[in-house]
Amino acid sequence: MKERIEVLLSAEEIDSKLTELAETLYEEFGDEQVELVCALKGAVVVTVDLAKKMKMPVTLNFMSVSSYGDGTVSSGNINVKMDLDEDIEGKNVLIVEDIIDTGRTLKKLKELLLFRKPKNLKIVTLLDKPDRRVADISADYVGFTIPDAFVVGYGLDYAQKYRNLPYVGVVHFDED
Repeated sequence: MKERIEVLLSAEEIDSKLTELAETLYEEFGDEQVELVCALKGAVVVTVDLAKKMKMPVTLNFMSVSSYGDGTVSSGNINVKMDLDEDIEGKNVLIVEDIIDTGRTLKKLKELLLFRKPKNLKIVTLLDKPDRRVADISADYVGFTIPDAFVVGYGLDYAQKYRNLPYVGVVHFDED
C-alpha cells in the first residue's frame, strides 16, 4: 500500500495561525512569563514555532506521556516516559499539543499538572478533532478544527514518517 498526502493546511496558513495564537496569548498573559510544556514528540514543531512568535518571556519544558502501552487503544492510564525537569508551582503553564483527538491522554496530563499547583494551566493545540473526542476536555486556544481524517506533517507522523513536512496533510492509502 502506498501513501498519498493531500494538503489540508498550508505552511502559510499554519504560520499565520500561530502568529494569531501568540498575539492572543500576549493579550491574556501580557509580560508575565509563560512556561510552555511540550507534549513530545508531535508537538515539538508547534511548540518551537509558537515560542518564536511569543512576545512575553517564555521557558520551555518537555514531557513524554502515553496512555496506549503496546496497544492501539488508550488504556486511560497515563504513563510518564519523561517528566518535567523543573517545578511548575505558581507558574503560568501552557500545555502545547499538535492535535487533540480522543483527549484521554491530555485529560490525564492536565490532571497530573494541576496537582503540581501552577498559577494558571491552559491548553493550546494546533489541531482539534472534536469528532473523535471521548474524554471531557477541550483546549483553551485552538488553531484549526479539522474533520476526522488521518493527518500528518508539522510534527504529526505516520509510522514516525512525515513529521518534517511544513504543512498538515491528509493521508490517503492507495493500492499499488
